[in-house]
Amino acid sequence: MKAGAPGRILGADPSGAFPVINRDRVVQTFLELVAIDSPSGEEDAIAAELERRFRDLGLEASQDTAGNVLARREGTGEPILLSAHMDTVEPGRGIRPTWDGPDIIRSDGTTILGADNKAGCAVILEVIQSAIEDEAPVRPIEVAISRGEEVGLVGAANMDYSRISARVAIVIDSGGPPSSIQGQAPYHYTYDIEVHGRAAHAGLEPEKGVPAISIAAEIVLGLPQGRLDSETTGNVGKIQGGLVRNAVPDHTLIQGEMRSMVEEKVETMVSRTQRHVDDVQAKHPDARIDARFHTAYPGYTLTPDDPAAKLLYPVLEGLGFKPDPHPVGGGTDGNVFRGHGIASVVIGRGGYNQHTKDEYLVIPEMLECARVVEGCVRRIS
Repeated sequence: MKAGAPGRILGADPSGAFPVINRDRVVQTFLELVAIDSPSGEEDAIAAELERRFRDLGLEASQDTAGNVLARREGTGEPILLSAHMDTVEPGRGIRPTWDGPDIIRSDGTTILGADNKAGCAVILEVIQSAIEDEAPVRPIEVAISRGEEVGLVGAANMDYSRISARVAIVIDSGGPPSSIQGQAPYHYTYDIEVHGRAAHAGLEPEKGVPAISIAAEIVLGLPQGRLDSETTGNVGKIQGGLVRNAVPDHTLIQGEMRSMVEEKVETMVSRTQRHVDDVQAKHPDARIDARFHTAYPGYTLTPDDPAAKLLYPVLEGLGFKPDPHPVGGGTDGNVFRGHGIASVVIGRGGYNQHTKDEYLVIPEMLECARVVEGCVRRIS
């Protein structure tokens, strides 16, 4: 069945159980979570449901002041943080999952599926349930389910880190199988450049105005854009200014970003951009240009001796998987966690074609992800 083609609306999983990890249960949990609409900014219902589920499993669970769901279960040894995010992109309302054979779940083609990242949430719930059922020794498990990940890692940036003691984290938020690891992520800077000019009537006395839009255009021409090299990108994402066609505009806002796998490269771009803005300012003394740069999140390169890799890689290899770390151009909550001293690794949870109506979830790979995460929480020494 092709994506979007008619198919059975999902109820229970049609196949049997998976050893240790319960296939029927984790699939059913996923289906129940995607039935709760949670586009970025509208996560109250899913947050309440996740908090309830963690409490029902016996965890201490509550929301921090940013609305992230934080939970903890006691155990033996060093704690481990398990993380996913609860929000989804649009169109993500009224999701109707369908079966595509016994092992693939798709949406009905009118929305995204929400495997990004309800699958990650379902995996975490299943791993905790499995640990409870067989009573095997596990690490203390801390859980962080963030809001607003899809709109700039907002939840992770505003998380209450005083409630997290773990120094290593498994972030379940990538496509593909669990062996698909985000091995390198960029340093990310954002900028806001405001041009303040002077308004005037464009037909009667334009010479009295200071045109903010044309000055902004000079700035934009000198900003880094596109792929600058294999490790570095820049983008002007938004230009906003002016009110009516017959008035010289007195304000324009430019918003953009810069990313690089190498911290020195992105810092050089910031310095060059500031010098360029200063040069334009010198040419237009009657205008005022304010440029603000912000570190959105730090980058990282996952090395074999990284604490997260030293935890994850032996588990993957013990289950027959070959770790496949590779660079990605975007950031995740793992970037933010690393900025707070938590060694984090981002792994796949069986989803594909994320952020599209063709999104689908490979159930065996979601189960493999759960097995890997389960192996990590059981790895006490």
